[in-house]
Amino acid sequence: MILNATSPHFSKRFASGKLKEERRGEAPDRLQSRDVDPMTKPNLRPITLGLVVGSREFFNGAPALETRKQLIAQLDKLGVAYSVLPIEATKNGAVQSREDARRYAEHFRAQGELIDGLVVCLPNFGDEIAIIELVIQARLGVPILLQASNDEIDKVDVASRRDAFCGKFSVANNFYQYGVPFTDTTSHTSDVDGAEFAADLDRFVRVCRVARGLKHARVGAIGARTAPFQTMRFSEKLLQASGLTVVTVDLSEIIFAAKALGDDAPEVKAKLDEIAAYGRIPAHIEREQVLRQAKWTIAVNRWIDDNGCDASAIQCWRSLQDNFGCATCLTMSMMGEKLTPSACEVDVMGAVSMYALALAANAPSAILDWNNNYGYDADKCVCTHCGNYPKSFIGSTPEISQLDVLGTVIPRERCFGAVKGKVKAGPMTFFRASTDDRLGVVKTYVGDGEFTDDPFAMDGGIAVTKVARLRRLLGFANRNGFEHHVAMVRGHYAEAVEEAVGRYLGWPTYRHQAAPTGDAFASPVFKS
Repeated sequence: MILNATSPHFSKRFASGKLKEERRGEAPDRLQSRDVDPMTKPNLRPITLGLVVGSREFFNGAPALETRKQLIAQLDKLGVAYSVLPIEATKNGAVQSREDARRYAEHFRAQGELIDGLVVCLPNFGDEIAIIELVIQARLGVPILLQASNDEIDKVDVASRRDAFCGKFSVANNFYQYGVPFTDTTSHTSDVDGAEFAADLDRFVRVCRVARGLKHARVGAIGARTAPFQTMRFSEKLLQASGLTVVTVDLSEIIFAAKALGDDAPEVKAKLDEIAAYGRIPAHIEREQVLRQAKWTIAVNRWIDDNGCDASAIQCWRSLQDNFGCATCLTMSMMGEKLTPSACEVDVMGAVSMYALALAANAPSAILDWNNNYGYDADKCVCTHCGNYPKSFIGSTPEISQLDVLGTVIPRERCFGAVKGKVKAGPMTFFRASTDDRLGVVKTYVGDGEFTDDPFAMDGGIAVTKVARLRRLLGFANRNGFEHHVAMVRGHYAEAVEEAVGRYLGWPTYRHQAAPTGDAFASPVFKS
């Protein structure tokens, strides 16, 4: 996020005789540059963290004050909004008694859904009872980051010692007893003003965004499942059990809405301009083809907005081409660019996977096929799709033209709307969620890899990918019934996604890593 200089701290204090919270206003971030309105897409609003500094009363109070100051400074650097009671609300601005816990719990509970996560810092041993009672009484059900501060070797006298190394066990033990999941820091103890904890905070914000977004997601399913792909079957009921709602609509309703739009309607003209600015359209493409695409996009966008959907999956072939005369790839690409991802072939679980990555990265994600080997390189493969990748996912201005494969069996003039380009090299994260009716769970796999600049002369959307121990990953996916579709996003965010879906949604997750780990298949759900 980028700090807004017009939104400084406000921290005052007493008004009408009542204690007021200390809270930094939410700053605008890159979402706004993608024309995303956080008011209509509440899952995309900036994260707000509740801050708790836990202390034990007979310890020196100075570290509690310093920790609070350093924590706020770290969040300010990251541009993350926070909420905390003013220093004078409790001794040293810390939570160290049941009464302190009650005050903080009441404060956070009053803000309800505005609090997306809690950061609990222990500058010393802390008070386990106060911390657990705060969490239980607040009833937030949000992710918690638990941090404990380092002792300094030359400062362990009675006045200077912290003992947070030990106190963290006590707080964590209470979390375990009460069934409260929490996120740990990279090291058991860390410096609040250090780079390592700054990275922990950044990752935790992403965890909060994914957990919040998925637990309240509405996913549109536009059209019936593409008949030849039983692979795309999924369970609405298993998704609903995790808080995700699937909203369905018949493809004909969207086609009818698109046909009802006039050629000269202002919104159609505006969409034509938007399409022209989005990519390169070859000279042989007729205006009528682009016009149909514009109308289809408007109709889909309206339905998405009217139904409050965060992501969608569309019956992309071949009814749309036969009955209306365009592809839907461009529509999906443009929605994905605005962080409202859309998957092909009514792959609802693919849309869920894309949405998780978009939330984690705060950037457009895409759906791809694990599609081709890359020669005899065991750790490389080619991921493709007809042409639905968001422009910034590709990394350059794409060509917008006609579907290549489907265009061999359907008149090509009815196949306009494919977004074509080769994905530029760089780090990437892959993720796939799948409902397993045989086991009654939503299961996932996630990992980090990279896009390469290796050549591959195939049409459509092309991404040459490299994943360490790729054969192991593909074997795992095959044995555990995962689909051939996989979501990807630029950057490395596997750790945040794993934490969000595994710890806070309770989905069994396999984390694929370059170095094999003994607990990779620890879940009894997975077949090794």
